[in-house]
Amino acid sequence: MDAAHSRPPGTPDAAVEAAGRFSEALERLERARGALYDFHQLVGRADAMLDDVVASLEALGRDRLAAEVRERLVGRNVLQGRWTFQVVEEFDDGYYALFRELEERTRQELVGGRRHVYEAEMKQRRRTAGHPGHEAAPGA
Repeated sequence: MDAAHSRPPGTPDAAVEAAGRFSEALERLERARGALYDFHQLVGRADAMLDDVVASLEALGRDRLAAEVRERLVGRNVLQGRWTFQVVEEFDDGYYALFRELEERTRQELVGGRRHVYEAEMKQRRRTAGHPGHEAAPGA
């Protein structure tokens, strides 16, 4: 196993497992963050599409309905005082930034800052040494 993924000498199993769980939690949060960015882009595109809706309503002579959509819905905040870019920024600067900071600090304190120690050890246990496709590292 390469040094970047090796357990520092004297590191107990519980420390490797705790760091691994925190990293897995961060991976899940990264997926949630991606979904938040999807939300941001989908809502933004839906709002932009309302321009065509308003134009179509006006072309149909439905000026009152077009005006209501334009005045009440186009450009409306999705949350109190916020468009989605503000939601994304608040999430990124708050919860997400703190989560990443504490995950990194936990890895620093428990496993010398190394990433994926738990997974690297699992790979070593599960691979069949000497068989094609089971190499310990690229080019090994």
